[in-house]
Amino acid sequence: MWNLVFALGIGVGGFIGIRVLADPGQPIALSSNTLAALTDLGVTNVTGLVPAQLISWSGLATPVGALMVLGGGFLVGFGARWAGGCTSGHAISGLADLQVPSLVAVAGFFVGGLIVVHALLPILLG
Repeated sequence: MWNLVFALGIGVGGFIGIRVLADPGQPIALSSNTLAALTDLGVTNVTGLVPAQLISWSGLATPVGALMVLGGGFLVGFGARWAGGCTSGHAISGLADLQVPSLVAVAGFFVGGLIVVHALLPILLG
C-alpha cells in the first residue's frame, strides 16, 4: 500500500513543482558564468525549468537529440550493469557501508559525467 501512496506523492509533487512553484514565463536565476557557458553551447532561451532547446520533442527528433537520449540510456544501463548497481545505490548505500568498490564506482560516475559535460556535450551541441 505504501508503494501506491509513494507513487501518488511523486505525481502530486511533480505537479506542484511544475504548476505552482515554477513560473514558466520567467527565466531561471542563473549566474552570468552559467549563462555565458550556455550561450557558447548555443542555448539562448533559458526560460522555464529546462532549456527547450535541449529538452523538447523537436530537439529529440534531431539525430543529435536521438543519439543523446538513446546513447545515453544505453550507456547508463550498461554502466549500471557493469558497476553492479546504479549511481544512487553505490553513492548512498555503498558509501554508507564504506565499500571500496562503491567508492571506485562513484568516482568513475563523477569523472565520466565531467568528461561528457566538458568534452562530449559541446561537440554534440555545436
